Amino acid sequence: MSSHTTTTTHPTTNDSTLDSAILSGSSVAPEETPEQVITNRKVCIVDDEPINIRVTQKHLERCGYSEFVTTTNPREACHLIYQEQPGVVLLDLMMPEVSGLDILRVLRMDDRTNQLPVLILTASTDSASKRTALELGATDFLMKPIDFDELIPRVRNALLIKAHNDDLRQYATKLVDEVRQRTHDLAQSRLDLVHRLARAAEYRDNETGRHVIRVGRYVEVIARAVGLDEETIELMRHAAPLHDVGKIAIPDAILLSPNKLTPEEYEHMKLHSSLGKKIFEQISEDEWKKFRQHPDAGNAILGGSDCPLLRMASRIAISHHEKWDGSGYPLALAGEDIPLEGRITAVADVFDALSSKRAYKDAYPMNRCMEIMEEGRGKHFDPEVLDAFFSQREKIIEIQIEHADT
Repeated sequence: MSSHTTTTTHPTTNDSTLDSAILSGSSVAPEETPEQVITNRKVCIVDDEPINIRVTQKHLERCGYSEFVTTTNPREACHLIYQEQPGVVLLDLMMPEVSGLDILRVLRMDDRTNQLPVLILTASTDSASKRTALELGATDFLMKPIDFDELIPRVRNALLIKAHNDDLRQYATKLVDEVRQRTHDLAQSRLDLVHRLARAAEYRDNETGRHVIRVGRYVEVIARAVGLDEETIELMRHAAPLHDVGKIAIPDAILLSPNKLTPEEYEHMKLHSSLGKKIFEQISEDEWKKFRQHPDAGNAILGGSDCPLLRMASRIAISHHEKWDGSGYPLALAGEDIPLEGRITAVADVFDALSSKRAYKDAYPMNRCMEIMEEGRGKHFDPEVLDAFFSQREKIIEIQIEHADT
């Protein structure tokens, strides 16, 4: 009757080493030599003749191998290999019911074993079988009766190659993990800088309170209702708070004026859209030279890159004051010529201005805010974007409450 066995041959430990370990209270854990790393690997032997397994195992034991899993039943070979995870398989080719080629074919189709060294052992002289075994991915091919002076080094070489490949895979996995972590850290640091830049603009105009946070959240909700993909929504959520970053360059006398702006002051205030875009552009060589000549220019901002987030922020900054009917600024764009992210941010920005208290006005009630927004349909706002905003009223109110000015 066919069966499988798992055996372990324990090597002896040097008495003096053991005594020292006992006296010191430590366990015996000497570093493995390269040869021990190989011989400590589990060897699987699949052969329908028990005598072949016993003889092969004895020869390997004499060479230091101590871990074995064996079977005379070819039907259980694959399950046994998956379970025991040996370092190498010695596989008989000619067996009843299930041949070694059948087993090899299954092993090579499974990700767990497609790189496992498999040495074919056979008495067959059929060249076609040998070619098929090699084409299926056999690591090596030995003829019976086995020359053990030949088998031992081939087993060793197969294990060495596997150990090397395992190390390479582990190193590659480690590198992938490190790159993923570094990429995450870089992305996080970039977001942190973006949020701080938005906060810097906010502090220039402290009447707006948590305006930039709410606008980012409103934009996220509207963009999702419009049907944009999650990657774009994520970009817009982080870029939208930078829509008014150009206000950093507006003089305090205008930005913080408690009075209604004069026409000249209003024209100056409108420059913040263009200035916001400029902040995200790559600095020119001439500007860089001037910057280096003026190290005390604390208001100089080094911006610009090919970063998708900053490109998105640049488009929002330049377009969020454009109007659907073409009466906005700074470019007087109309309709779908206005970037969608700008149209969405326009709705979010105006709603937050209406629903928040300012130095020059109290917050409007929600119903009045919605009425004013509706009045802007087809004039100030893209009708489809406005409908998406209205459809998310409950979520908009939740954001209002969560990020209310204090």
